[in-house]
Amino acid sequence: MTTLTRALELPQLRPDQWAIAAHAAHIKIVCAGRRFGKTVLGGAVGIVAANGGSKVAWIAPTYRNSRPMWRWCESVCSPLTRDGIEVARAERIISFPSGGFIGVYSADNPDSIRGEAFHLTIIDEAARVSEEAWTDAIQPTLADYDGFALLISTPKGKNWFFNEFVAAQSDLTGRAHAWHAPTNANPNPNIRRAFELARTRVSERTFRQEWLAEFVEGGAVFRNVRELATLTRQDPVPGHAYVIGVDWARTGDLTVFAVLDKTTRQLVYLDRFTGIDYPTQAERLGALNQRYWDAQIIAETNAMGKPMTEFLQARGLPISEFTTTAASKVELIDALIRAFEYREIRILQDAVLLGELEAYEELRRQANGKPIYGAPTGLHDDCVMALAFAWWGLTHGGSEFSSGMSPLAGYRG
Repeated sequence: MTTLTRALELPQLRPDQWAIAAHAAHIKIVCAGRRFGKTVLGGAVGIVAANGGSKVAWIAPTYRNSRPMWRWCESVCSPLTRDGIEVARAERIISFPSGGFIGVYSADNPDSIRGEAFHLTIIDEAARVSEEAWTDAIQPTLADYDGFALLISTPKGKNWFFNEFVAAQSDLTGRAHAWHAPTNANPNPNIRRAFELARTRVSERTFRQEWLAEFVEGGAVFRNVRELATLTRQDPVPGHAYVIGVDWARTGDLTVFAVLDKTTRQLVYLDRFTGIDYPTQAERLGALNQRYWDAQIIAETNAMGKPMTEFLQARGLPISEFTTTAASKVELIDALIRAFEYREIRILQDAVLLGELEAYEELRRQANGKPIYGAPTGLHDDCVMALAFAWWGLTHGGSEFSSGMSPLAGYRG
């Protein structure tokens, strides 16, 4: 059997990573924090096994999530194509002279691996893979060879990955083993600095789950919602300053105006409506602005929000733009999560708002590991977004967005 062990230039595993890779268990469950080194661990284990003649599947939750994994494999193996390695980019399979191969797959298309037989499957971000994909599609592929599985993931509540982790912890047969690996287990000083910075910048729940790699109850992202919903609508108070968050209606959605009292940090008014033309919406917002002492307005400018904002600015309203991107939405929602986590905000006893807040969730992960937030399929998040814009205006003022861009262009707080 021909192998390329000496020619492969793989990153050196840390002692803690090597302990996982070398362990004899058939089922390895690694509950890891962000930037622990999941890709390097999974990639190194997979490529070494494939080079040794094994058939290996490296699986991500979605096709998009799998792109960094494929790029990693390709960067390691492409320089060795003259030595017998074959890189099939269309199929995303790398074959070795030994007869082994490593293929990169996505769990959102489990049919792509049905009927296959693998010696090893590596599931990246396993907690974000459905239980059905694991039990119905992935596990059967190991039956022919009594294969091995390496499940590496940041936790996501107490789902099936949690159950597998607990079962592996209590396994007495030696067939399964579990490891807990928080972010600060990585000795890289930059990553440890990011860990400490995250402790002060994200909610307690997010920090515990994403960085400490703890299993946190529930899938909802906002905590203490009912406890903080104690208010009824309030009239403007002389001497107080106000900010209005605006979420413009899209097809099938509501336009929502959320008014926060800057002095008390309380949501004092919520207006939502649909089926009203844009000029009338502008008049309605203008009247609300005047009622609450020339309140600062924070409005999303994506899509039709841009011409609406420019129209209102031309009329002299103190309106600031928020451009929602994948990055800025994480910052926006994380700020509101912290407000509820640390009980810095009080809100109205509004059934629609409460329902949206309690249903709001992390839908999936971006390729960079950051969350994508939103309402579950079939539900709305208009009230949540309006409240988030208002809270951002209240707490951030003219400060720049952390990536270096400012979603509050021209803010006059």
